[in-house]
Amino acid sequence: YKKLKPIWDVDDAIALCDILLANPYLEAKSFASALLHKFKRDFPKKLFFKIEEWLCSDYCNNWAAVDVLCQDAMYSLLLKYPELEEKIIEWPFSVNRWVRRAAAVSFIKIAREGKMLDTVYKISVSLFEDDDDLVQKANGWLLREAGKSDLRRLENFLLKQGSVIPRTTLRYAIERFDERKRKMILIKTRPEKERSRHKKN
Repeated sequence: YKKLKPIWDVDDAIALCDILLANPYLEAKSFASALLHKFKRDFPKKLFFKIEEWLCSDYCNNWAAVDVLCQDAMYSLLLKYPELEEKIIEWPFSVNRWVRRAAAVSFIKIAREGKMLDTVYKISVSLFEDDDDLVQKANGWLLREAGKSDLRRLENFLLKQGSVIPRTTLRYAIERFDERKRKMILIKTRPEKERSRHKKN
């Protein structure tokens, strides 16, 4: 990056991503994403639509590639252009599993800082019906990060949503609670049939 900085601009980095993200090797994808983020101060709004294109084209066709790209690039874009959160709200309904995972991962750092939490929880609810394990885990990760800034809000959210939350998502989301609170949340959010069975036993 130090060598390229004097002669490259953000458009050059985007062009490199167009080439390397299509490469089948994760190392190439990760390198391209990391270099792109070095130009974060100059990110144009149009980069959002390019990232959406990369995701829809399955350039990021595994969880690691999605996470490396979206955690950093989307974080910087959302801080610079907060109106883009309205676009990501549509991602949980995509037919593409990587776009759906990206909906959660794009807000990881934002949620950790306690920003845009209304949108974070809205996206989380939209992902509850997703039966993809990698999407459920990302959603739980998102909720866990949101809890770092407001643990009480997370607890109230989980108890209110109850049994509609996939158990994989829930177990990730409650990791920062103490053991007693984790057990309480797990019991109170059990599906009704499981709770009835538990009482009988």
